[in-house]
Parts: sequence; structure tokens; C-alpha cells
Amino acid sequence: MGGSSPRLWTPLLAALLLPGSLAASLTPGERLAAGRLVRAYPSFLSRVQGDLLVWKDGTRMPLERARAASYSALLDWPGLLDKLDTVYPACQPLRVPARNEDPGRVRYEPLFQRMYGGSAQEVAAHLDTVNWFGQVLRVTRVNGAAASLRAVAAELARQPALLPYARPSAGAFVWRKIAGTSRLSLHALGAAIDLNTAYSDYWLWKGYREGQAGIRYRNRLPPTLVRVFERHGWIWGGRWYHHGTMHFEYRPELTGTCR
Repeated sequence: MGGSSPRLWTPLLAALLLPGSLAASLTPGERLAAGRLVRAYPSFLSRVQGDLLVWKDGTRMPLERARAASYSALLDWPGLLDKLDTVYPACQPLRVPARNEDPGRVRYEPLFQRMYGGSAQEVAAHLDTVNWFGQVLRVTRVNGAAASLRAVAAELARQPALLPYARPSAGAFVWRKIAGTSRLSLHALGAAIDLNTAYSDYWLWKGYREGQAGIRYRNRLPPTLVRVFERHGWIWGGRWYHHGTMHFEYRPELTGTCR
């Protein structure tokens, strides 16, 4: 499962072929974070071996960092260790993020495309349907994402006061890039959902530029709704400086065991 586009494999092959491209050794914190990744995706990942992430099929991905000159460059071409730096405050009280504090927004595409698919056709082969309060959404079944979203819907159904924020959904699977970037959206992999935009706030809607100072934060979603998603392995775009409060994506490596 997964593609072989130049964007997916060129950084990986370069890292494997160039001596000294890996970190000399992982710090205890880096090794702990890599272990969380393995535990979150047991169908695909086997273990951490030295400075490599080992897949069950024998593939080895280097645990390295990018040499990014800017925040946007880091988002465009992160190393796998850059993704693992994230500390996502799952189930913690909501607060206004600091500048460029975007826990979970750094995504290592080779990892996700290898699991979910490297093209629209590959992703589509693993999509399932989720009944979202009468609306049919297409979500990947890979890693249990669709089953998890059904569990979210069942829990929200028991709290009617939350339903106006959750429905109608503004969409789940659609093969696309993140607006204004070359980065693939988690929507393209079927592992994201947007909620009711009538109660949503998004930094791009206000005309801000990525990384600029002074992006004004606004949120109208109740913490209870956010916590329901996080308990089931979904992170929220409202915890980002570059906030999109309608957006949730399936990232169990970041939510851990929050309850």
C-alpha cells in the first residue's frame, strides 16, 4: 500500500545512500517518541533499530532531522524526527497557542503515504463509509480510522448539545493539497474530517500569511467536543497557532492514552 512518487521517496533514498546523514544516536526522548509511533501503528511498524524505524515488511526509514531554513520549509520537507518532536496536549484544557505552536502540523508524508496510499486510487481502495448523523462520509479503514470515527459519532449522539457543532460535516476524504502549499492534506488519505463551518474559524479565511506574527486566535467549539475526538485518537486543528477549528485528523501516535 503506498506510492512511489519522487516526493515520497527521494528524501528517503538520499538519507539511506549518504553516509553520516543519520543522527549519531537517538536521545532517550526521541527513542520514546519513536516507540509511541510503533505502538500507534502496529499493523505496519515493527520496531526502532538503532537510528532506523523498521516496518513489518522490512523497510527501514531513517530517523533524521531536516535542515530547514524556515518554519514553512520545515513543514514542506521535515525529517521523521521533526514529526516526532510534537508534544500534543491531548485532553488538556484549551488555551491560545503561541506563535508557530502547531502540535501535529509537521507531517512526514512518506510515513503516511506508505500506510494509507500514495495516490487517490490507492487511498480509495481502502475507504469505508461512516454514517455521520445521516450524512455519508468516506474515511479510510486503515489503522482503524473509520471505526474510531464511528465511535466518536456514537459518543456525540449521547450529548445532543454538541451536535450543532458537529453536523453537517464539511467533508472527509478528498484528494487535495493543503491550500497554498505543496503538502498533501490528511483529507487526501481519508484520515481527516471537517465539522460544521458555521461554527468554525480558520486563519487563512482572515488573509494571514503562514508564520506571520499576530494571527488572531478564535474558537467557538466546546472543549467537551474536542475531548471526545481526542479520546478516540483524533487531534484538533484548534490547538494550532495556524488554527482551523473545523479540522480533526486521526493521529493516535499523538493522543496516546488520554481519557
